[in-house]
Amino acid sequence: MDRILPSEGSDAGSTPAGHTMNQKFFNYLKSQNLNFDITTFSRSTRTSVDAATALGCQLGQIAKSFIFKIADNHLLLIVASGANRVDENKIGALIGQKISKADADFVQKHTGYAIGGVPSFGFSTPIITYIDEDLLNFSQIWSAAGDSHSVFSLSPQNLVRLTRGIITCVK
Repeated sequence: MDRILPSEGSDAGSTPAGHTMNQKFFNYLKSQNLNFDITTFSRSTRTSVDAATALGCQLGQIAKSFIFKIADNHLLLIVASGANRVDENKIGALIGQKISKADADFVQKHTGYAIGGVPSFGFSTPIITYIDEDLLNFSQIWSAAGDSHSVFSLSPQNLVRLTRGIITCVK
């Protein structure tokens, strides 16, 4: 495991293990004066189980980001606890329209990030966000940092503040 502080040095996006932190997310953090410790692993943190195993934390502490399509190809972001499965029908009823999970190409095109590395915030355009209420049970949660090998920690309260997300039951 290699730790990177976004505020360190001009080449903070490169790790000794040879993995490159997502420069787009790093630049976003820097532009917003956000200082999160980004942890980069030599092994994948693409899935919630992979991330929890690598971090040695509870599965529920992983804040997994799901991009859904709603009317007219607009985006909806659900940040769910790694222990939970998103109930698409429940979310669709909550927002009053059908939602469908976006495919890999759609996610990459509209967020700039690949599935398995989509952060919980830091997009070029605002995305309507719903946050799993179960994430509030933890003092520290972990989110992808723009690629499938990097994560960062934050409090659930900071997640809500940074995303302006709506807290709800997503399972």
